[in-house]
Amino acid sequence: MASERKIDRLLVLGSTSFGGGCLVDLALNKGLTVFGASRSDEPHPVLRPYSDNANLARFRFDRIDLNHHLDRLLDLIDEHRPDAIVDFAGQGMVAPSWEAPEQWYQTNIVAKVRLHKALVERPFVQAYVRISTPEVYGDHDGRLTESAPLSPSTPYAVSHAAIDMSLMAFYRYYGMPVILTRFANFYGPGQQLYRIVPRTALCALGSGRLTLDGGGTSIRAFVHGRDVAAAVLAVLESGRLGQTYHFSTEEFVSIRELVETIAEFAGVAVPSFCSDGPERPGKDSAYVMDSGKARDELGWRPRTELMTGLKETFDWVAGSFDVLRSLPSQYVHRA
Repeated sequence: MASERKIDRLLVLGSTSFGGGCLVDLALNKGLTVFGASRSDEPHPVLRPYSDNANLARFRFDRIDLNHHLDRLLDLIDEHRPDAIVDFAGQGMVAPSWEAPEQWYQTNIVAKVRLHKALVERPFVQAYVRISTPEVYGDHDGRLTESAPLSPSTPYAVSHAAIDMSLMAFYRYYGMPVILTRFANFYGPGQQLYRIVPRTALCALGSGRLTLDGGGTSIRAFVHGRDVAAAVLAVLESGRLGQTYHFSTEEFVSIRELVETIAEFAGVAVPSFCSDGPERPGKDSAYVMDSGKARDELGWRPRTELMTGLKETFDWVAGSFDVLRSLPSQYVHRA
C-alpha cells in the first residue's frame, strides 16, 4: 500500500459532471481548497451537489474547454499548483458516439494527451486520478478484475480505453503519477436529468415518457454519488501509482428492475410511462466488476444500499419536481 499523500489543493476536471460535483462537495467538507474546470457552465443549483456547501468560499470554478483552451488550463495549474488532479472530464454518452466518433476521439484522446504531455513537466502534481469506465472491457461474462483485457464495443468506449492505455504508457515512460479508476454507474440527488435514475423518476411522476433500450435487460451496478466521492478521496490519499482500482457494489440489477422499483415509489404501473425500444448498437449486456482490490488496499466500502439511495433520489426529484421539469432533460451533444 502506498504511504498516505497529503492533498490540500485539488483540481477537478469535469467539475460540472455529477461525479465531479459530488467530489467537490466532499473535498470542501474535508477542508481542501478546490478548483473546478469544465467546458460547460455550472448547472442550476438543484443539479449542483455542492451548491449549499458551507465552505464554498474555498472553491473556484473556471469554464475551460480542453479542446480549445489548454493554455488557460495550464495557466490555472501553474498559478494554483494543485497537489492532485482528478479527471472526470470527457465526451460522454454511448449512443451518440456512433454518429460522430471523431469528436469523441478528439476530446477524450487527442486533447487529453496534450494535457498529459504538459503535466509531465509539472512535478508538483502528486497524483493524476483518471475516472474511467467498465465499458472499456466490452461485453464480458463473469466477474471483471482489474487485469481483464480491454475490448471496447463502441466509439465512446474505444476513446476511454485509448486514453487509459496512453496514461499507463506515460506512467511507465515519464513516471507520471497516474492512477486509473473504473466505477459502476453513478446515481444520486443532483444527477443530470438524462441519466436513467432521475429520468425514470421524472417520467414516473408525469413528466415525459421513458423508452427502455432492448427492454431494459442489461445488468448493471449503481454507486451512490457520496460513495463515488469517498472512493476518489481514498485513491488520492493512498492509492498506488500505476494501478487500476474498481469501485462497485455487490447489488447487480437489470435496468428494468431499476425502473420497476422507481415506479413502485411513485405508485404507478411501468406501462403508464415506459415503453420498450430496440437495443442500441454495441450495448454490452453486463459489467460485473470485482472491487476486492479497492476494499483490501483502500478500505473502501459502499455505504449507501441501492434501495435506500434510489428512494433518496426519487424523493429529491419529487421534492424539486416543479424546478426539475422546467429544466432540459435530454442529453445535448457538444462537439
